[in-house]
Amino acid sequence: MKAVVFHDVGDIRLEDVPEPRIEQPTDAIVRLTASAICGTDLHFIRGTVSGMQEGTILGHEGVGVVEQVGSEVRNISVGDRVVIPSTIACGYCSYCREGYYAQCDNANPNGAAAGTAFYGGPQQSGAFNGLQAEKARIPFASINLVKLPDEVSDDQAILVSDIFPTGYFGADLADIKPGHTVAIFGCGPVGQFAIASAKLMDAGRVIAIDSIPDRLEMAKRQGAEVINFNEDDPVQTIKDLTGGIGVDRAIDAVGVDAEHPHHGPAADKAKQQEQEFHRVQQMVAPKQNRVGHNWHPGDAPTQAQQWAIEALAKAGTLAIIGVYPPSDTAFPIGMAMNKNLTIRMGNCNHRKYIPRLIDLIRTGVFDPRALVTQQKPMDSVIDAYKAFDTRQPGWLKVELRP
Repeated sequence: MKAVVFHDVGDIRLEDVPEPRIEQPTDAIVRLTASAICGTDLHFIRGTVSGMQEGTILGHEGVGVVEQVGSEVRNISVGDRVVIPSTIACGYCSYCREGYYAQCDNANPNGAAAGTAFYGGPQQSGAFNGLQAEKARIPFASINLVKLPDEVSDDQAILVSDIFPTGYFGADLADIKPGHTVAIFGCGPVGQFAIASAKLMDAGRVIAIDSIPDRLEMAKRQGAEVINFNEDDPVQTIKDLTGGIGVDRAIDAVGVDAEHPHHGPAADKAKQQEQEFHRVQQMVAPKQNRVGHNWHPGDAPTQAQQWAIEALAKAGTLAIIGVYPPSDTAFPIGMAMNKNLTIRMGNCNHRKYIPRLIDLIRTGVFDPRALVTQQKPMDSVIDAYKAFDTRQPGWLKVELRP
């Protein structure tokens, strides 16, 4: 079968690989009818998240038809249309039972303390082969496959595999209440669904921050007030828009690959902040090293984090759903502490939200298809990755057809 295979940083290939097979009685084999490219995949290809093993099939978003089931799969049948939650869970440990599927004790073969297991990721996530393929093995299939009603199309369902639940998770973490003013940093696919989710939770105002025109235009079409950080200082603009108070809630939907402003007042301020951060760290680094901490001169909070902390009102809440590697140790903790901020973060518990989101789509409350801007066959996947990686206009979210 054809699959997108990771070989090295900057080196992925569409190759013929062996078809997956049932390995455990709780497994199922799914023939993929839709997959997608995610910004998280780019972290692995760029090397900003390390640990990828050569030969791993990429991708963690999938919709398909069940072809085989193991003997202990009791709720899924051959021929069922299903969506595949991106993170993998057993369904029976204490964390899964509390809805923390991303912290499952049993799904990650590296052990209970290893963290989130997911498809197409690095060794520390389990090194499960991913879903940018013609077929995939799904472990713990009873919990990691969700049947789709006929009213929900593949084009809709592929967005429920990862990015819609992740955006909704961010809004849930932020504890958005009716009337709240919410700032969302990053208008990529996850940021767009965070905007939609804030609206579903009756936010009073949503302010979206990015620098890419078509992403800002999509945010505006959703009803967000937009700020181009290459044209305006986002923190000062947010303060101006809120009477000097700031926002009640903020969501970091960017992660480790957040871009810095290229020009304008925000760029000048960002440079000054980074220089000051490094000056202070150089003063305290010798002391840190004596007690066993490793500090590197390049370490600094991402621009999205810095802006979010500054833009929040006192006693506000920041939700972080952008991807950060375990090696990232920088955060503007002092400012957050002195503003009495609440910080919540994590990997999305996809299985918790997917049934609810499927029902919203089935009943016509929300249709996510407008956010799929490209549909490409699998044989053009490498070119699609290049266009998505360079943020070409019109390449917000890419659906793949195996």
